[in-house]
Amino acid sequence: MSVETHVIMDEAAIRRALTRIAHEILEKNKGIEGCVLLGIRSRGVYLAKRLAERLEEIEGMPVTWSELDITLYRDDRSGETEGVKGRQLLAGVDVHGKKVILIDDVLYTGRTIRAAMDAIMDCGRPESIQLAVLADRGHRELPIRPDYIGKNVPTSREEEIEVLLQERDGVDLVRITQKRGDAK
Repeated sequence: MSVETHVIMDEAAIRRALTRIAHEILEKNKGIEGCVLLGIRSRGVYLAKRLAERLEEIEGMPVTWSELDITLYRDDRSGETEGVKGRQLLAGVDVHGKKVILIDDVLYTGRTIRAAMDAIMDCGRPESIQLAVLADRGHRELPIRPDYIGKNVPTSREEEIEVLLQERDGVDLVRITQKRGDAK
């Protein structure tokens, strides 16, 4: 079996997408005041940090951001989570009354985002929750729609989108991979 890959975003395209998303966040929220960026572990954290840096460059003021670990909220990990959920997720970051901008690398079925919203609600009651994703590949199982999208990438269910980021992978790129059976 071979794997076919196709790069859909390189370093420059990722940078441009994040800059555009930063401007869209500012426009929608009329600035950054009262906003908190939460990156879903793991690659969403790096994207949140990059967005916070861009927003600070544009607005000239620091932006509150943190990481969000949703492991205990995933619906494919039942039984492991009893009595452990709650406020330990966001040490030092208050979401109550804030405009939370949730950040992830790829939006697919929506289950990760649902888990993230559950985690956020256990930490406080935000004014709103918005969603920013680097790539939206479709195939939703839940009624979740991103507010900010780096790139729409229609895919088949056999394809996967892989996001590689400098901080974790040593390179910035987004690619589609598809396994193909070798002809004999």
